[in-house]
Amino acid sequence: MLSSLGLLLPAAVVLAPLPTPGHVDRRIEAARRAWSAPGVAVVVVRREEVLYLRARGLRQLQPEQPLTVDTLFPLASCTKAFTVTLLAQLVDEQQLHWDDPPSKYLPDFHLSDRRADALLTLRDLLCHRCGLGGHDLLWYRAPWKLEEVLRRAQHLPLDYPFRGGFAYSSIPFIAAGKVLEKRTGQRWEDLLRDRLCEPMGMANVVMHTRDPLPPGVVPATGYRWDTASKRLQAAAPYSMLEANPAGSLHATPRDLAVWLQFQLNEGRAPNGRRLISAAQLRETHRPHNLLPMTEAARRQNPETVQLCYALGWLSYDYRSRRVLAHGGLIDGFRLQLTLLPDADLACAVLCNRQDCRLPLALSNALIDLYLGLPPKDWIGYYRRLDEENEREQARARAELLKRRDPRRPPSLPLERYAGEYDHPAYGPISVTLRPQKDSPASLLLRFSSFDCPLEPFAADTFRIAEGFFMDHLVDFTVTGQRVTALRFLDMNFPRRP
Repeated sequence: MLSSLGLLLPAAVVLAPLPTPGHVDRRIEAARRAWSAPGVAVVVVRREEVLYLRARGLRQLQPEQPLTVDTLFPLASCTKAFTVTLLAQLVDEQQLHWDDPPSKYLPDFHLSDRRADALLTLRDLLCHRCGLGGHDLLWYRAPWKLEEVLRRAQHLPLDYPFRGGFAYSSIPFIAAGKVLEKRTGQRWEDLLRDRLCEPMGMANVVMHTRDPLPPGVVPATGYRWDTASKRLQAAAPYSMLEANPAGSLHATPRDLAVWLQFQLNEGRAPNGRRLISAAQLRETHRPHNLLPMTEAARRQNPETVQLCYALGWLSYDYRSRRVLAHGGLIDGFRLQLTLLPDADLACAVLCNRQDCRLPLALSNALIDLYLGLPPKDWIGYYRRLDEENEREQARARAELLKRRDPRRPPSLPLERYAGEYDHPAYGPISVTLRPQKDSPASLLLRFSSFDCPLEPFAADTFRIAEGFFMDHLVDFTVTGQRVTALRFLDMNFPRRP
């Protein structure tokens, strides 16, 4: 049904006269200044030609170091399309089929709904329709390995009916990567290097944060805006325990030019060697799952009628053009990869500032520029959206802090809240009493790799005072003068006996 949607049929595309590099430079610099972004790198390609490959600004603020097209960036969720392409290769070789059950290879990975689990296929995993919600904290900065993430998934309630909705989640792609490993007997990162990166000449790809860097390659430093100091601050580096098929890949803008051309060339490497059949590449590009066009989705995509998810790519219309795209977001970084196969055009925008829509704004502006479409002030439009979001966050925080009620202190002495709590999927939480030298004792919650200082909020509810989870509330359940559970991240953690 989805493939018959008129909005996704190819539109007649005529490339406009190419803009000069100086014209593109000015667009990039305008975006960089609008968001006070340290650095921005941009790639624009056709199947057989690199139209633009430049970087502006800094990869590091202190001391200042210039950003180049050979600087290493995390690709975050843009990794997913690489994993899907590996799977497509195995489908070509008849080692796998899109509708194979993951349980054939992963006996410890299950959905909590047994009927859905029995019907689950690889295709369901790759288009976000299996019912699982995000649950990023099962893997993000977690001290356990990905195999454990998959084992715990069976304890997660489904967020929507199986094949009856959409919720973005990395866990299904972790599972898909593990299927690759089980089927081939090779690690995901070795498959990626041997089957895609080396044949394409993507020489400076790094599989995860603990991989050694190629000679002469330096990573960018990521930044985020600190609202208290009103300045950019370096984001805490994210060191992964292992490679993650959903989001651990790192690459340079120069390498991404090759990847984008591979997609436009229907699976051919720069030397002409076919790495994947055109039919299977098209299958990864084909829309599989409709996304709800909520008010937020329409504001984010004002020139789009319908968003869909393909396999590892978003598929949608933009000003009547067929687009495949994906964003990436991880500590200190944001990027956008965009393909217009019918127009023989693709671009990548990478930015070492996390909390901004710069990559999407600049991607839309580049499409308009290279296709000769009527210009729209995308930089101004998305900057206003970001400013509205910042104001809404400030308003929500002010409302939250108004709810603090010192007239309703905790119902028990603080030491009675200390203890061990557990959730079958999210794992253990430890709450301890911290003596303070010059102030009253306080509570510290430890979850995954995060330390969260607690302060009384109202009665048996505490607020996380600082850190990654700042302003999250922790509700303790008190029954008969005893704490029996706590609620955190919308999950109940019963107290261990």
